[in-house]
Amino acid sequence: MGNEAVYLDPQKAPLDRAMDLLSKMTLNEKAGQLNQRLYGFSIYEYEGENFVLSQEFKDEVEKWGGIGTLYGLYRADPWSGRTEENGITPDKSMDAYNTVQRYVIEHSRLRIPALMSTECPHGHQALGGGILPVNTAAGCTFDEKLLEDAYEACGRQLSDGHVDLALMSMLDVLRDPRWGRCEECYSEDPVLSSKMAFAAVKGMKKSGTGVVAKHFCAQGEGTGGVNASAARIGERELREIHLPSTGAAVKAGCDGIMAAYNEIDGIYCHANSHLLKDVLRKEMGFKGVVMADGFAIDSLDKVTDDNVESGALALKSGVNISLWDKGFTELVQAVERGIISEKDIDEAVLPVLLLKFERGLFENPYMSKNMESEKSYGIDKLSTKMAEESVVMLKNTSAILPAKKAKKIAVLGENADSGYALMGDYTPPRCPEEMVTILQGLKRTYGNDAVDEFDFNSPEDKKKLTEEINEYDILVFVTGGSSSRYSGAEFDKNGAAISKGGSMECGEGMDRADIDVGSKEAKFIRQELGGKIPVITVCVAGRPYAVSEVSQISDAFLYSFYPGPYGGDAIARIIKGEISPVGRLSASLPVSSGQLPVYYNFKSSYDGMKYCDLEKKAAYSFGEGLMYADISYKAVLFKQVKELSSKIYDPGNETVKRKEANEELGEVVLRAKLKVKNEGNIEVCAVPQLYIRRHGGLVTARELELKKFKRYRIMPGEEAEIEMELTVGDFTFYDYEMKLSTKAKKYEVILMDQGKEIARTLINEGVLKEG
Repeated sequence: MGNEAVYLDPQKAPLDRAMDLLSKMTLNEKAGQLNQRLYGFSIYEYEGENFVLSQEFKDEVEKWGGIGTLYGLYRADPWSGRTEENGITPDKSMDAYNTVQRYVIEHSRLRIPALMSTECPHGHQALGGGILPVNTAAGCTFDEKLLEDAYEACGRQLSDGHVDLALMSMLDVLRDPRWGRCEECYSEDPVLSSKMAFAAVKGMKKSGTGVVAKHFCAQGEGTGGVNASAARIGERELREIHLPSTGAAVKAGCDGIMAAYNEIDGIYCHANSHLLKDVLRKEMGFKGVVMADGFAIDSLDKVTDDNVESGALALKSGVNISLWDKGFTELVQAVERGIISEKDIDEAVLPVLLLKFERGLFENPYMSKNMESEKSYGIDKLSTKMAEESVVMLKNTSAILPAKKAKKIAVLGENADSGYALMGDYTPPRCPEEMVTILQGLKRTYGNDAVDEFDFNSPEDKKKLTEEINEYDILVFVTGGSSSRYSGAEFDKNGAAISKGGSMECGEGMDRADIDVGSKEAKFIRQELGGKIPVITVCVAGRPYAVSEVSQISDAFLYSFYPGPYGGDAIARIIKGEISPVGRLSASLPVSSGQLPVYYNFKSSYDGMKYCDLEKKAAYSFGEGLMYADISYKAVLFKQVKELSSKIYDPGNETVKRKEANEELGEVVLRAKLKVKNEGNIEVCAVPQLYIRRHGGLVTARELELKKFKRYRIMPGEEAEIEMELTVGDFTFYDYEMKLSTKAKKYEVILMDQGKEIARTLINEGVLKEG
């Protein structure tokens, strides 16, 4: 085999093959590899049982001499219009995929296969796709291993479908509950967000499926909670809060990073070479591809007033793959106009070609078997387990829960019998048998005859409930919201909702000024039912709501970020006491919409959430969560392992310096040994968390900063020993010159669980003092 065919030789290194292929490509073919212009779900129709490709798809292949990346071939939802009747079901997946890939290869001069990308924000958005609880719910579990296992299972389904790139939400940090996409964030805290992002990437990669982590960067810090709006923050806030999750995803081996819609200090992320090149590639060592978000490159027209220039600007700034925009279709013209050079194109396309060789697409371009449904991969069981672990109990007056002896239950709430309301945005169609609503869960747990539903919007039902309330032992009030697209929502060209569509009031495009929840129902319960029956409120949510009113009328209060298709079973089992709630809040819940922001880790330069017309801060803060058994921390021993010296760490961009700095930053400074006991008669979880509070250092510190946590299941009566460590890196902060420093006067170390302080100690000028 001659040198002219190096790229076809599987014995050669992927980079050598990619370089050889690049040398053989025309400018137009290179530009085509950078384009991801098509909606994959729109390139086919079924004529009877025959899968038929559209003319649009064939024209695209002809135009570029192939296809670089194809988005969303399997996608199914109201926006795509794909259902069981007209979409790609698992039993049709092999024929569909192979037909598409075969056409691309056979109509490519150099026989270059296409990469396939698909949405997987909380599972596969496809017919038969496995769906998990949303990210904010996953954050409430504090269970990295469970999330890793869940995404490994999801990844096996994607891998069988020959998906190369799972587009996974994980980089956004929840800083404003008004934002409709809160559910895509793991937490308001950067450490919890980072740990979960690492686990998600690790799990998906174990399955053999590649990951595009999104969105980079600071999209959760939008102005007024409005999607894609300006992140009005400086570099210190960017580095302290928003960059760590990206660093974790890169460390875990993600193949791609999706740039965010927003701008930071006047520079769009898609045009931010400092962010995409200096920070992502040089500092973090990222080697993969940067993908644009939908039509985001065309949004650069606002700063260029020239679409050709917009495409060139994104390319020069570090974007490798487009998404649906026109700007990247003009790259050849940009070269001809001298805005960019062909060398710029080569630099952008090389990582795309390299990824194709690394994934083995040239040797194995086709599927050999069909995808299977979620149950074949055990995704349903893992989804159920995540749901059980994610529910957070915030109030339990007089131990009203568990309601083991309840014989007759009244259920009130608009979404009590909605399966789609439990699953969040980016959810595929599912048949009723693949969902368990809260009402169904209660009937399955307590028996059909024990549970009656009442419609709040029906005057007759409200009257009947008021008159017959004494016949019931408990009232289960289901409140919250819905990101369901299945009730008539309308969509923008990028798939975001542009109308509420029935009950939809959360999700992409559904930013809200008012995040109060359940006020009308709470007023009815207080005036008509107050004191007559124990009220158990279940708030099912895609965002942190202002919960003051619903909490006040509740004897017991459960908060459940969208728990997934089997969430109804999990919630019902918790209410009856078959299992204990074990979740801890991944994001703080405000008292009022006007109180924001309400995150726990505010700066010590001001008294966070202090208003003259409010008596308290957050209604419930990050880390809170009650259980059916008390856990006691019997003994806490802090021991210094290494003196914490005052030092500046400036690893720069040199690999050797970065490696040396990272090794020292990883050295253990403080070791905490804990003895914890389950004082009850039901299995629960200890989730000890180590926080620090810095004093001095000449730049503003945060009131509290989570640094480490562990999750440990404890059986009834069991006593366990847990060890935790803080490293040099846990005590660093960005100093006046934006360099990592440990030059503070002193550090407090605080051990907490369930929102309560357990113990603390002090590190002062390198000397450990017992607290």
